[in-house]
Amino acid sequence: MTARFSIAELAKRVNAWCASDHVVPANGQAADEVSERNLRYYRTLGILDAPEGGADGYTEKHFLQLVALRLLQAQGLPLRRIRELLHGRSLDELGEIQARGLAEARASNRSFPALARLPEEVWRMIPINEDYVLVSRRGAAITSHQHAAIARVLSAQ
Repeated sequence: MTARFSIAELAKRVNAWCASDHVVPANGQAADEVSERNLRYYRTLGILDAPEGGADGYTEKHFLQLVALRLLQAQGLPLRRIRELLHGRSLDELGEIQARGLAEARASNRSFPALARLPEEVWRMIPINEDYVLVSRRGAAITSHQHAAIARVLSAQ
């Protein structure tokens, strides 16, 4: 029989996984831990499937949906894009996203230890185009003129 969790147990399990693997959102738009309220919100957005058969109906698939969500938040993706990427994924596909995302996160942290987020930092990630994201470690914004100038430079490559 498949293990089933309550919403509180699911949130606790996801938070424990994120803590053990040092997965945190990159841009400060999401809390470092998920709450039951977050999970309900993710359900309304269509990122998290409804529980199967009642309040204690959260399963491994729900856990993997949230792990994938947190890995994508760690890359700075907005919820709209995350929903597009995760919609309709199977249990196997979600497991692959977890394995690949965790491997990429670990490789990134090893290759660039200076990029590890410090507790007092509030990272803001600003998508420039489909390939590039600008990161501010202090949450600074850029003007639309600066954004356009950076996009022009990158498109000239």
